[in-house]
Amino acid sequence: MPWFVWLFAAGVLGAAEFLTLTLVFGLLAGAALIVAVVAGMGVGLLGQLVALVLAASAGLLVVRPIALRHMAQAPLTHEGSDALIGKRAEVMQEVTATHGLIKLSGEEWSARALDESHVIPVGALVDVMEIEGATAIVYPRELLP
Repeated sequence: MPWFVWLFAAGVLGAAEFLTLTLVFGLLAGAALIVAVVAGMGVGLLGQLVALVLAASAGLLVVRPIALRHMAQAPLTHEGSDALIGKRAEVMQEVTATHGLIKLSGEEWSARALDESHVIPVGALVDVMEIEGATAIVYPRELLP
């Protein structure tokens, strides 16, 4: 087959990938591009079919599982209030199970203690365990007597 037929097939497969987002059609489009190059170099139909099978197999059996695994991973960075979880803060106003105030990343946040029995004094360092709305749920870094 002439190279431009493979190029057309690659375009059609690329459009199908754009509509489905399965990674299958995109990898087949890449294989068709490789075969277009092979056909352009003058290789016969049998060689083109071998190139197609090898390129498509490599894409579907090697590249696709790796790509799917990477897409399934959670992002490494947290955004918004999620980025504050695990940060250290300083107590500005005594923190109890119901109220309190901390300085977190240069801003004052309302806070409450994770453990309802804790009363965390002013000046103590705490770790942010959760964010609920505009309230930080904190745990003291060191329990004071």
